[in-house]
Amino acid sequence: MTESGSEGRRSGSITSDEKEKVDLQNVGPTYLTQDASEIGEDRESNRVERMVTASNLENINQGLDLDEVKRVTRKVDKRLLPILGALYSIALIDRTNLSAARIAGAGVDLKLTTGSNYSIPALIFFVPYIIFELPSNLLLRKIGAAKQLGTIAFLWGSMMVAMGFVNNWQQLTVLRALVGLFEAGFFPACVLLISTWYVRKESQVRMSFFYLISVGVAGFSNILAYGLSLMEGVGGLRGWRWIFIIEGIITVLVALVAYWIIVDFPDKAVEKGFLTQSESDLVLTRIQRDRGDSEHDPLTWSKAAKYASDVKLWCYGLCFMCATMPSYAFAYFLPVIFRGMGFNVRDSFLLIAPPYIFAVIVAFSLAIVSDRIFMRAPIVITQALMTILGLGMLFAQKHRGVQLAGSFFGVAGANGNVASVLNYGQNNIQGQSKRSFVSALVVGFGGIGGIMASTVFREKDAPLYRPGLWATIGAQIFIVLCVSCLSVYFFITNKLVRSGKKVVEGKEGFLYTI
Repeated sequence: MTESGSEGRRSGSITSDEKEKVDLQNVGPTYLTQDASEIGEDRESNRVERMVTASNLENINQGLDLDEVKRVTRKVDKRLLPILGALYSIALIDRTNLSAARIAGAGVDLKLTTGSNYSIPALIFFVPYIIFELPSNLLLRKIGAAKQLGTIAFLWGSMMVAMGFVNNWQQLTVLRALVGLFEAGFFPACVLLISTWYVRKESQVRMSFFYLISVGVAGFSNILAYGLSLMEGVGGLRGWRWIFIIEGIITVLVALVAYWIIVDFPDKAVEKGFLTQSESDLVLTRIQRDRGDSEHDPLTWSKAAKYASDVKLWCYGLCFMCATMPSYAFAYFLPVIFRGMGFNVRDSFLLIAPPYIFAVIVAFSLAIVSDRIFMRAPIVITQALMTILGLGMLFAQKHRGVQLAGSFFGVAGANGNVASVLNYGQNNIQGQSKRSFVSALVVGFGGIGGIMASTVFREKDAPLYRPGLWATIGAQIFIVLCVSCLSVYFFITNKLVRSGKKVVEGKEGFLYTI
């Protein structure tokens, strides 16, 4: 074999001089049924088949062994989702544990209860977080997913440890900015990575599983924070300092594990030793048939400028901004709201967990429904309305039971829509470079949602933060209106595509997911 042919074998591709020599029966475990002749008689024809996009979902698995499809999909699930979910759980805890530290004593020690001294450290995280998301995604392919995600997690974990030794709110603000800088490359990279591994009909459950792991863990993070706060005086340190130190150490340890086990993109799976050649072909064939973007399409600044002219992408971003706003608001201020309702510090910590567990159950159930019916907009709208209901119930100042019930509905709707809106946008674009751009753009808007949550919930409005609650309700109304308008547009456009009168996303036969 020639040197170029050897290199092609290692990278999972086939050189032109091998096209007639390779037979499917000799490339490892087969994933084809006996009547799969349309896939081709050799590996090259199998690759050519991937270049034909099937607009009908039932055609995605045509000619493939369904048991093998399920086995390979489960293999990807087990390797990809748990570690990304674990890392994002830690990222979410690290960016939102400020509220726990505040009521555990940092509010007094660092003067966070004075003026905007709490809102500024909470807000500053999002400035570098927004700015550096797209540049980070541009580097993801060059550096590699495992190296980039593992390294930045290690760095932000180190900053969390350092936060345990600050002496004023200004020092806290600087370290929060550095945490935002390092976390900037994490969430959009995870969204991009997950979206490249699954066909659209399978993506909602996977995106929700990845995100809802963090929601469930976040529910118990306040219990963990309360336990760490009881380390008051250990080593001569206040309890709130131990919250930052121990949670930062956990981040560093998980980052070291992640560096070695995170998988890269599907087209690199053979090269990295994660999948066999036939398993890789199966994954890429299904993706190509579903949306026609299994091949690597590098993101460049010129492509980013072109994609920025697509109004739909900004709509996805605005919807995500409105979805993350209540999510961050609950994370930052729900313990404080519970304190304002008359609960003591311990109970304020403990009461956080039940709404988040409820959120995981409700949101994952709706994700399953969304994939079964292969519709996204109705689920997004339902969860936005659920958030409005929950926020409205929190206005019932004199009825604490109603307020507590409202926290359940509000947390469930808000966190469920984070994953749902992300997937809604990813389902309705084509091409890996555009997918990379959209993940950075949309998650960047999520950072703006975090800034909004940090600013509209003002200290002077404590403990019920009514202006912030009204602003968040308005954001949910925007989601309902925007998604409804997009759905009407998608419905009309799909009719034109089916009649052969229009091509969308530059790919013939591509249909929008409503």
